[in-house]
Amino acid sequence: MHNNLRKNIFISFMEIAKNLEIVDLGLYVPEKNLLIMSDIHLGYESELNRKGVLLPRFQYKEMIERIGKILLQTEPETIIITGDLKHEFGHISEQEWRDALRFIDFLHKTAKKIILIKGNHDTILGPIARKREVELVDHYLLSLGKNKVYICHGDAMPDNNAFSSADTVIIGHEHPAVTIEDGIRQEKYKCFLVGKWKNKSLIVLPSVNLVHEGTEVKKEKLLSPFLQGNLSNFDVYVVGGAETLHFGKLKNI
Repeated sequence: MHNNLRKNIFISFMEIAKNLEIVDLGLYVPEKNLLIMSDIHLGYESELNRKGVLLPRFQYKEMIERIGKILLQTEPETIIITGDLKHEFGHISEQEWRDALRFIDFLHKTAKKIILIKGNHDTILGPIARKREVELVDHYLLSLGKNKVYICHGDAMPDNNAFSSADTVIIGHEHPAVTIEDGIRQEKYKCFLVGKWKNKSLIVLPSVNLVHEGTEVKKEKLLSPFLQGNLSNFDVYVVGGAETLHFGKLKNI
């Protein structure tokens, strides 16, 4: 990549574990030149429109621009989406079909390989995956030296040998966010959570969808079975676009 272009789109890398680096809303694996993103929720605006919430249709464009900066910074050969590429449960809406194909084509301009992990919103994702010949799986096991990394959506507890053997688990599903207070001012930010689940390291990814602010992990009910225990000792990494900030333990925020 041209050095001037890199300078213009520079996003900071923050290592949260060996060979795992936060790059804005994505998690980059330099050893494998692989980028992990979660919860795209294409078609979410259509559902809001049906509920009477009118949003101008520039949300998809803004999300593509933000992801594009991540791709320019990392230039991944492989991209993994950890579930919920689309939003509708029971069918593929016209917007989802159109946007999903455009989105996969956009990713393929950079990445040779795209892997879609099934999320709870992805009940009818097969036709989209087949049309673009991308891999559709329930989970993905990544070997980083001696560290086995199990990647899944996170809406259900896995029951397989790959999960049992894993040292690290990466999930999406929860769309974590935290509210930062500065005097009387409060602002909600998407964040990564990093902590322990039993004997495994656990990393929770934020949603890439920019319309959905996320689940306030200190105040709202959490859905993932991985997040039903005490999260107070989880580390919080707040995403601010070009810069990621480590806010320490959740209990201190």
